[in-house]
Amino acid sequence: MDFLTTLNDGLWNPLVVFALGFGALLTILTRGVQLRRIPDMIRLIVRGSGSESGISSFQALALTLSSRVGVGNIAGVPTAIALGGPGALFWMAAMALLGGATAFIESTLAQIYKTEARGSYWGGIPYYIEKGLRKRWLAVIAATTAITLYAVLAPGVQSNNIAAGFDTAMGVPTWLTGSIVVGVLGFVILGGRSRIVAVTEKVVPFMAAGYIVAALVVIAAHASEVPGVLRLVLASAFGIDSVFGGIVGAAVAWGVRRALFSNVAGIGEGTYGSAAAEVSHPAKQGLVQSFSIYIDTLFVCMATGLMVLVSGTYNVETDDGQRLATNIEGVPAGPAYAQAAVDSVWSGVGPYFVAIALALFAFTTLVAFAFISETNLTFLTRGKPQPRLVLGMRLVLLAMTFYGAVEAADLVWAIGDVGYAALGWVNMVCLLFLAKPALLALRDYDRQRKAGLDPEFDPGPLGIANAEYWVGRARERAAAEQKQP
Repeated sequence: MDFLTTLNDGLWNPLVVFALGFGALLTILTRGVQLRRIPDMIRLIVRGSGSESGISSFQALALTLSSRVGVGNIAGVPTAIALGGPGALFWMAAMALLGGATAFIESTLAQIYKTEARGSYWGGIPYYIEKGLRKRWLAVIAATTAITLYAVLAPGVQSNNIAAGFDTAMGVPTWLTGSIVVGVLGFVILGGRSRIVAVTEKVVPFMAAGYIVAALVVIAAHASEVPGVLRLVLASAFGIDSVFGGIVGAAVAWGVRRALFSNVAGIGEGTYGSAAAEVSHPAKQGLVQSFSIYIDTLFVCMATGLMVLVSGTYNVETDDGQRLATNIEGVPAGPAYAQAAVDSVWSGVGPYFVAIALALFAFTTLVAFAFISETNLTFLTRGKPQPRLVLGMRLVLLAMTFYGAVEAADLVWAIGDVGYAALGWVNMVCLLFLAKPALLALRDYDRQRKAGLDPEFDPGPLGIANAEYWVGRARERAAAEQKQP
């Protein structure tokens, strides 16, 4: 744990600064696309349709939300408050607003450089690194890092919190919860890509909406505390509050760190589902994924944070163990705080409700991890069917899911954090050199929208190379237009 803590600090402390600065830079370069195009985002989610090869924009949103909305939204937020104070919530929101631009760029790139193999669309980090930067070796490193994260390092974080939630609520042994999760997860992911998409499309909207409504009820029940809590969040975010002023640096670090863990803007997690979508212009899916950041962090994470703060069921302590605010003695920050918050309104219900919500959140995240791992494996095998490798990867993911359920929480979180930071560095550094094609696509989209058109993408006139799928599509469109009388 000492080694992992030191390693995480070395990876995450500079990454926090880089992610904030990079998000701000992209916000300027895109002229605040994540804010000025919100009406388009909603329209695209509602009206998009799929095809035999690609899924709809809504299905892609559900698929990426299934990975974004997970334990970070319930267990990660109280952890950020515990280690960074209430001000961590402000910096989580700030990272979400800036991260919307980052999510737009990476998801637009995923669409630009996607490919078609085995009757489906595939794309994501390694695909746009290979085609955009023309460095296969770097793309292989990215794909290998992603598989290591999503099949080995990250599944345990999700299953550990599912097990912790049911242990707190019902006293269910962690090994039993882990076995059940592995059994159900195996049924879904061994059924292939279509079953994965079908499960996330049905479960994600239901679980997110239900949890937000419950949180709003808790916040409304403590409405008199809301003004004071908002003042506390702002004061501690900038070191004005006398109690939490000494940990303002921790507020920034943990707010951004947990925001990145939750919404993964810049980590590249949403790029895989984005590439699978059927759209007429890459910027369309970039906009949809910007909106997913808002759902994840500004809606679900903020609902958890405010619910915990207004009910007073939170804990704050410094790195040396000094307790600045304690409301639940002897309980590590995590799902127990959200459970106590809900319990403050519905006595006896909180532990059960949050345990079930957390199980749904984390389970759909595990399902998405399988999809992401398979996409990276498809890249490494150049699209050729490798059923034994795919089966082996899925079995490793299932094994690590069980391991995480029975392992200590702090170790599991630390292992996951290392993986997310490593992939974040690889992806964001590459995005620095890859942003131009996405910016060109955005300008093309803006131009066509201004002309009253439904944007169609042709990479040729924009000078974007290696976008073979879109070149072929533009040729088909031109041929169809020539046949028209």
